[in-house]
Parts: sequence; structure tokens; C-alpha cells
Amino acid sequence: MNAAKPPQQAVEELLTVAAVARRIGVAPATLRTWARRYGLGPSTHEAGSHRKYCPSDLARLTLMRRLISAGVTPADAAERAREHNGEVMPVEITSLCRECDETIDAVLNGANALDSILVETMIRNEIAAHGIISTWQEVLVPVLVKVGAAWAESGEGIEIEHMLTEILKRVLRESTGDIAAPINARPVLLASVGEELHSLALHALAAALAERGIATHFLGARTPLQALAAVVTRSAPPAIFLWAQLAHNGDPAFFADLPVIRPAPRVIVGGPGWSADQCQSVTMATSLKHAVDEIALAIGA
Repeated sequence: MNAAKPPQQAVEELLTVAAVARRIGVAPATLRTWARRYGLGPSTHEAGSHRKYCPSDLARLTLMRRLISAGVTPADAAERAREHNGEVMPVEITSLCRECDETIDAVLNGANALDSILVETMIRNEIAAHGIISTWQEVLVPVLVKVGAAWAESGEGIEIEHMLTEILKRVLRESTGDIAAPINARPVLLASVGEELHSLALHALAAALAERGIATHFLGARTPLQALAAVVTRSAPPAIFLWAQLAHNGDPAFFADLPVIRPAPRVIVGGPGWSADQCQSVTMATSLKHAVDEIALAIGA
């Protein structure tokens, strides 16, 4: 004889306060405060048992935390969360952030909570609304600086920086994509020179150039001079961008010792690893926009 199906509540995953706190990135005490102050506690509770949260409770609390991250007051966030019955939609939440400072704070809050879905959605929406250059210079660079400063000061939070970096690389690679009809016949060359491991700025540059219809050869991190020389000889790029984050990687040999080709490519360097005194024969980009403008000039765009 077949056993009767258990009631729906019995097959749902029930979570303790501690488990919910870990999932949404708040302290257990915060959950207890939200339950007491705003009525966002477990929807069911059996006498004599520990209070546990069902999936719909978790969805409401996730929405509560995301709304607060986006700058909504706790009281207003709680009101919206209590009315919530379906799936949490980060796209709707990110539309609440109108100013750059608000967006920066919201991305930081989401990152600190390790809410990768919210962070990625906010970044994608910002790019869709304002483009790569504006998003990079006005939102992402300030976020990265603050995350890096917090890690340097406390020695904690390296996981936040790694999460952000991976999200940004993924989104920027997708933004670069395949350019159906590039305006440059020969791709622009992008590389982080020497032992330089930092290449996030190169991803931003490749994506910003793609917005302008400019195709690139992306060599990425730790590009040796031999590899640069080989690509220059074989592809004759109209422009070369070399990134150095650290001073020991900003060696002038990476542009001074390149093969001589005609027409000569415009060489642009970027990053704090370069010395202005040693780079007088090339262009030093001061921002992502400056780099894009110099490369566009080199290809006649």
C-alpha cells in the first residue's frame, strides 16, 4: 500500500536562524531584530521546537537585505518584503539606485554580503544604462579602491576582491564579444607586460573599445617581450596598449625594443607602474577614456 504524500511543509527545507543568517550575509541578531521589529520571522512555529524558516521566509529576508543594500530604509524594505510572494528579482532592486554614490554603496554592500547575483546584476544594468567607460570610471574603480583599502587596513576581505574580480572579468568579456564589422582592419594589441598579473583594466579597455567597434588582440597577464614582438611582427597592429600595475613591471624595453614596422603603431602605456620620465617617447593614458580616445585616433576613428 502506497504511503500518503507528506504535506508540502514537510518536504520544504527548513532553516535555523544561523543557517539563514549565513545564506543572506547578516548576523543572527539582525534576523531576530527584523523578526521582532518588522514581523519578518518564521511563518510557522511549533510549540517546544526551535524557530525555523521555510523557503518563502528566506525569499522575503533575502529581498529585505538586498533592498537595504540598495539604500532603502529598513522600515520601507520590511514593508516590501512582507508583501513579497515570489522569486527575488535583483533587476527590480537595482533600479532603485539612481546616483553613482548610491550605486557604489549598493555594490559594496552586496559584495560585502558576498551576494554575487545582486552585484553582477547591478554591474550589468549600469553598463547597459551608461556604457563601459562611465561604469568603469565612476562606479567600478571607486568600488575596487574601497575594497582594496579595506583589505589593506584590516587584512580581511580578500575573498570579496576575488569575487568582484571574477564577476567583472566575466561581464567585461561578454561585453567585448564578437564585433560583427570592426572599424579597424588590423586588431589593436593589449597586454599586461612582464610578470604583471593584474589585467582587469585590460578587460575594461577591450570592452570599451568593442563599444566603439574596435577589435583587439588580448594577450592578457604576464606577456613577455618575445610574445609582444611576435604579435607585432605578424599582425602589424595600428596601436599597442601596455599595462603595468607594479613599478618593477613597467620596463621601457617593452616598447623601446619592439620590432620596427611600417606604419609604426601608436604605443600607449597605462597603469601606475610606468615612470613618466622613462615614457616620454610614448603616450601615457591617464584614464580609460583617454586610452580609448588615443587608440581611436591611431586607427582614424
